[in-house]
Amino acid sequence: MNRIIPPDDFPGAWEAGIGDYLARQFERDLQFQLETYRLGLEAVDTESQSFAGTGFADLDTSSQDVILERLETGQVITSWAVNPAKFFHMVIEHVMEGYYSDPGNGGNRDAIAWHMIGFERRE
Repeated sequence: MNRIIPPDDFPGAWEAGIGDYLARQFERDLQFQLETYRLGLEAVDTESQSFAGTGFADLDTSSQDVILERLETGQVITSWAVNPAKFFHMVIEHVMEGYYSDPGNGGNRDAIAWHMIGFERRE
């Protein structure tokens, strides 16, 4: 998640609560996507093992970016049960939804993304 929205002057995706957002959504609107996520995340790790000799989470950020760039264009070296480019774009969409959504949905902790873009909520 933090490779999609990395921390800078503002928190990255993970620190902004996107993990919580997705966990909530997997119990609701994204429940039908659980198997796609499971297959895709397993494939990311297998791809990382084949490409770099270690799991994705153990790679440095620049190596993770190389793997993600390959996924984005579908240039994978292992067999995937889901389309790698479609999977990656789906994850990007969900991370962005969580980062910029109403904090009541579980992401955008403390409305940090809204502060970042200058949006002020009116009560």
